[in-house]
Amino acid sequence: MTVFFSQLINGLSLGSIYALIALGYSMVYGIILLLNFAHGDIIMVGAYMSWFVMSQLGLGPVAAVCASIITCTVLGVVIEKIAYTPLRGAPRISLLITAIGVSFFLEYTTELLLGSGAKVIPAYFESKVFRLGDVNLGLTAIITLTVTVASMLVLSFLVRQTKLGKAMRAVSEDMDAARLMGVNVNSTISFTFAVGSALAGIGSVLYCCSYPQATPTMGSMLGLKAFVAAVLGGIGSIPGAMIGGIAIGLCESFVSAIGLSAWRDAVTFAILILVLLIKPTGFMGRKVQEKV
Repeated sequence: MTVFFSQLINGLSLGSIYALIALGYSMVYGIILLLNFAHGDIIMVGAYMSWFVMSQLGLGPVAAVCASIITCTVLGVVIEKIAYTPLRGAPRISLLITAIGVSFFLEYTTELLLGSGAKVIPAYFESKVFRLGDVNLGLTAIITLTVTVASMLVLSFLVRQTKLGKAMRAVSEDMDAARLMGVNVNSTISFTFAVGSALAGIGSVLYCCSYPQATPTMGSMLGLKAFVAAVLGGIGSIPGAMIGGIAIGLCESFVSAIGLSAWRDAVTFAILILVLLIKPTGFMGRKVQEKV
């Protein structure tokens, strides 16, 4: 039971990070039906920003966290304005190819500027371990779970109770009707990218708390697993992204616990295949009928 609860905590901690990243996929897809595969590389940029602020500038962790989140937010909006806005009326395949191109551009530009070697990120805080009965509970896991829950509550309030949140929901339902009702569609889409990228920045910091190094390709696998989490929960669904992220994190944790750590990535993508075969809409997705 001790091993079970330890792995449960590890799975919840890792799943929370996947959930925050998956939220960015779901929010953007819910608005403009775009799978933003550059989302994972925004996380990579946030990790490098933490390294730069603490290792090169000598500033504290608070400055590093703020710089990472702000950089990710601004980068997400810039990518939307430069790469996606001109293709707003283009076929979806064009947007998808552009997203993949932006992903490669960020990865190889980072490798060109900073090299391919891993950069060690200084600790954000002193690591401590608390005893909960026979189970060790790390401070990193506590902070990760707390920040994730707080972020979800703030996001839920933003989407359901604010004017911008109502505009986001209107645009996701019918962009043309929202425009006729006076909603500024361009600003709403940019705001959605900003929120999703800010969540990616938070996820980047939390990930670096557990795995304190940055590499140019670190965002690729993170982004793909978060995409699997979004599909599992129902892409376009905010609660579904949270459920999918937790499910993937728990699955990886328990697969590693039984001695199959080399297969954890394979299991994640096997889940994606099964979901697409059995229930393509995911746990909380909904079927969309289009009139021809």
